[in-house]
Amino acid sequence: MSHAYPLGKTVEDALKPEAKAARTRAEAEAAAGGLKVAELATDWLSVTEEAADAMLSAAGAFAHGHLQRYEDDQGNPVVAVTWWKLETEAAGKRKAAKAAKAKPATPAPAEPADHTDDLYFRRGRTKPSRRRYVDPRQLDLFRQPKDTA
Repeated sequence: MSHAYPLGKTVEDALKPEAKAARTRAEAEAAAGGLKVAELATDWLSVTEEAADAMLSAAGAFAHGHLQRYEDDQGNPVVAVTWWKLETEAAGKRKAAKAAKAKPATPAPAEPADHTDDLYFRRGRTKPSRRRYVDPRQLDLFRQPKDTA
């Protein structure tokens, strides 16, 4: 069975027990109530031992499977929270403004002209410098059978 990830505008909203959860992006958009789903985000929270235990025990109540416990290099607990990040209206407006301000793409520069001429190919500059030895008996391998008539 796949995991269900909570929805929220911030990671704190996603960690609330009453947060809605969805398995797929389509389910998340349906449950978002008109808000657009920006991404499936993973946030890493450095917490105390007690806070990590409280988070994981609270998650056990609704068992979404979106919390994972790790340790950093000093042995302190780190909780990975995977959640559906909802786009706020301000973020949507900022993206639209950036798209409007974006400059049109400049055309690619033309290919450079070919400056090679016949002088380059004259006097064997492109030929190998040494000739391979050719054994004059190499065709002896393919002798015609003698007629035995």
